[in-house]
Amino acid sequence: MTVIVAKELTTALTALREHADARLIQGGTDLMVEINFNHVKPTTMISLRDIDSLRTVRRDQPGILSIGSGVPYSIIEEEPVLSDIPALAQAARTVGSPQIRAAGSLGGNLGTCSPAGDTLPVMFALDAMIHLNTLDSSRVVSIHDFMTGVKRSVRQHDEIITSIDFPIVKGWQGYSKVGVRNAMVISVASTCLVADHQNATVRIALGSVGPTIIRCREAEAWLKANHDLSAGASISLDIAGEFGKRAAAESSPIDDHRSTAAYRRHAISVLASRLLRKAYQ
Repeated sequence: MTVIVAKELTTALTALREHADARLIQGGTDLMVEINFNHVKPTTMISLRDIDSLRTVRRDQPGILSIGSGVPYSIIEEEPVLSDIPALAQAARTVGSPQIRAAGSLGGNLGTCSPAGDTLPVMFALDAMIHLNTLDSSRVVSIHDFMTGVKRSVRQHDEIITSIDFPIVKGWQGYSKVGVRNAMVISVASTCLVADHQNATVRIALGSVGPTIIRCREAEAWLKANHDLSAGASISLDIAGEFGKRAAAESSPIDDHRSTAAYRRHAISVLASRLLRKAYQ
């Protein structure tokens, strides 16, 4: 196996175009598992870990936090992400062990595109934008268009995910997940809720309960049409419970070795209800 350790983005992009069978590796927390189980057998690997431009957190635009695809979860747990995008910091803290969080990154989560990816529901709830570059072009794709199925995305072979733009929302946001234990676990069901108090809206996205991350558009619309969602409003237990049921109804889980579909729906109902209550305590 040939390993190309790129120091600059152009080096990695050139190598990616020259090697049709090349695989990108950042932290390797997903890819190395696939390799160790002989699920993939790449002959060329391109390491992105030493490319500094992929490991920055910036506020280049007003109201936008741009996070490089190579920024590890251990950095995302801290400031400025903790204050600007608290749900993302919460999701980052739930990923694996400290060693995994020091290596894993948003770009890796997007590259794998598993519906169990912990940071993906946050991206969907915040309408994140994904920056992709080739050797001679670039484009920006909405997260809602980026993920197309289980471990499938619109990223082309010669493209590298360079950064993710997150709108900074004034209000409350949170992330919760359920697993078979408290740590080092793939989520059975996960939920991110964003309450935009300024615009009186609530957004909710679900992970591990469908082939892609699910935005509960119908539950969001019902809540906005029937209840005050501005800052200082309150949410009753009945309203929160109904919202949870409506969110769960929009999920499409399956039975597998980690859980049953029925339990996943129940978990989503409880998580959505709890997060809504927290947003309007």
